[in-house]
Amino acid sequence: MAHEELVLGVFRLDPARRLLRRDDEPIELKPKALDILCALAAARGAVVTKDELMSQVWPGLVVEENNIQVHVSALRKILAKDASGTVHLVTVPGRGYRLLGVGSDRASVPLVGDSSTRRGPTVAVLPFAYLGDDPAHEYFAEGVVDDVITGLSRVRWLSVVARHSSFVFRGAEVDLARAARELHADYLLHGSFRRSGDRIRVSAHLTETVGGTEVWAEGYERRIVDVFDLQDDIAGRVLGAIEPGLRRSEIERIRRKRPEDLDAYDLVLRALPHVYKLMPEGCAPAIPLLQKSLELEPDYALAHATLAWCHHVRFSRGGLAPAERQASIRHARAAVALGADDALALAIGAFVLWFDAHEIAAAFDLFDRALSLSPSNVVALATSAVALAWSGRAALAAERARRALQLSPFDALRYLAHQALSGANFQLRNYEQAQVDARRAVESIPGFSVPYAYLCAAQVRLGRLDDARDTVRRMLGIDPGFRISRFRVTVGVNESVFDDFAQTWREAGVPD
Repeated sequence: MAHEELVLGVFRLDPARRLLRRDDEPIELKPKALDILCALAAARGAVVTKDELMSQVWPGLVVEENNIQVHVSALRKILAKDASGTVHLVTVPGRGYRLLGVGSDRASVPLVGDSSTRRGPTVAVLPFAYLGDDPAHEYFAEGVVDDVITGLSRVRWLSVVARHSSFVFRGAEVDLARAARELHADYLLHGSFRRSGDRIRVSAHLTETVGGTEVWAEGYERRIVDVFDLQDDIAGRVLGAIEPGLRRSEIERIRRKRPEDLDAYDLVLRALPHVYKLMPEGCAPAIPLLQKSLELEPDYALAHATLAWCHHVRFSRGGLAPAERQASIRHARAAVALGADDALALAIGAFVLWFDAHEIAAAFDLFDRALSLSPSNVVALATSAVALAWSGRAALAAERARRALQLSPFDALRYLAHQALSGANFQLRNYEQAQVDARRAVESIPGFSVPYAYLCAAQVRLGRLDDARDTVRRMLGIDPGFRISRFRVTVGVNESVFDDFAQTWREAGVPD
């Protein structure tokens, strides 16, 4: 019986014979490292948790988690010798590991984005320049760039230039205009790094190629403890910040286009600023744009997800009309079905299904799937944090909310993370911090009623009843129909959590 071999870039893995080869030459690996590689390869890109690796590689034994990290580091050094850029061993923070690129062949990787299949802009990630004397340290920057390319390739509205095309442009004096022209890129991510003692400093810049406008820039400095974990951390921060920056820039670009030139993708981007207002009258102009997008492309998962969000807003803050709820759930289900590999569509779909269908377990599975696809997706982190807080899972809610704010502190949806933190701290009886977080949510989106409810609850528990009553007046000025009973319909899945809030609202004069 023939052995099934798995393609890992330039490598061939035969799990049955426990053999890794390159050009018919066996690669020497420690047995446990090979066991880990086989387990990850067998998952075909899915996340393999640390517990699963423990049970498969060390069955019946109790070993330190550091054993996995040692062998993963060894595997990364081997896989880094594949210059095709198609295989990546990725850490999924708090969960486990993924091996991306299993079964793909170098010849199948495009040199540049194929314009016939593109949706949205094309991004090229250039090699980061090493500003130091020891070229041996360049491997660190290459690892960061590899992880960024892998992460961006999972953003479904982007096309990403393949590594072996963008890595043609090495060196500190890269001609950005030439690189953009030859790579057919709308945006370039470029930067530099230097090592100083036991610290690494990384500078990253995102440039729009038309006009050379800088969209986003950030610097990172970290101690070198575990170099691969450091690479993952910096790559995650770059990814978490770059996607919102790109989306803002794309929205501005779409605003400059004539309406008759808009396609399905453009229509979704033009709708988003209206959706972000989160009140029925504010998001109303988004609905015809999204309906037109779906007329042009009926299977567009993100259009379905965004339309689901609009109908959720109209249902939850527009009178609880059954037709709006049915529409929100219908489009959320379509988004989930059509966007199985789209983290953003999955996250929004999960959010709507949690609130409007109360499919709690299924929604959290979808949130987890979105985060396994894109661990740095700020929308998935923030929306799941809100749902977790209302479900009574305060610690995990706070962890995800902090991660979202750490990755993208100026994101348009940062108010969700602040709300989740306020709700989590309220449950943990950290009322002073709950008030601080709620104020930040209000400041982030002053025209949205819900953050005021969080603020009111914290103020009542702090004994600041006059402040709480003033907050209620402001909230009802924005949303005269706000009622405790109406709010319970969407967020009251955990009665004890909701009742604790409701008690404070009644004290402050919120209508039942």
